Amino acid sequence: MFAGITWIVIIGIIILASMIRVLREYERGVIFRLGRYVGVKGPGLILLIPFIDKMVKVSLRTVVLDVPPQDVITKDNVSVKVNAVVYFRVVYPEKAVIEVENYLYATEQIAQTTLRSILGEAELDELLSAREKLNHKLQQIIDEQTDPWGIKVSAVEIKHVDLPQDMQRAMARQAEAERERRAKIINAEGEYQASKKLAEAAAVLAENPITIQLRYLQTLSEISTENASTIVFPVPVEFFKIFEKMADKGRERE
Repeated sequence: MFAGITWIVIIGIIILASMIRVLREYERGVIFRLGRYVGVKGPGLILLIPFIDKMVKVSLRTVVLDVPPQDVITKDNVSVKVNAVVYFRVVYPEKAVIEVENYLYATEQIAQTTLRSILGEAELDELLSAREKLNHKLQQIIDEQTDPWGIKVSAVEIKHVDLPQDMQRAMARQAEAERERRAKIINAEGEYQASKKLAEAAAVLAENPITIQLRYLQTLSEISTENASTIVFPVPVEFFKIFEKMADKGRERE
């Protein structure tokens, strides 16, 4: 008698445990009754009919999917390895369970094939400099393909582009040549601006010859303070005419 009651209690506990499910805030349960879809429940306490109802738990949190490196041949026939990361989440749990066998694996495969096909249509320069545009295009295409599965792709980011060694060296030489070209252009522009200023200064000095003499005196003053060695400095004859004129004026006053 006691043994029979014990077995009844054990069976009751097993049945009760199979009836009760507790789902977290980010979880939903897709309920099937005798194999037929009846609805989505959760979060909180869920009661199932033992041996009749079956629940498939689905997480609604954003999944970060790391796409492994893919061999891509760009439009200009450069072979590179590219990896990316895909951010997506389940919006409709019933579709993620009914429409596809394994939505995580299926999304990963779609991401890999789309990555190879889209980047294969782009040139290497575009792949390196226009990643934002390619990311947006990848996100749109993958989102359209996974929409029937109840999945929303929020973002796709290209992480790393691995170039061949010979291509890296070629790009390094190109970048060095570009830097030299810019340096020469800047130097030429500086020389051009300096020559213009010198021409303007020469025009000003030509209008007033006395300024040339003042410039000589200023240069002598700078040399005397900065250098203690003996310097031979040519003085034009016109410089002494100033003193001659001053002497003539003094005689006239006398």
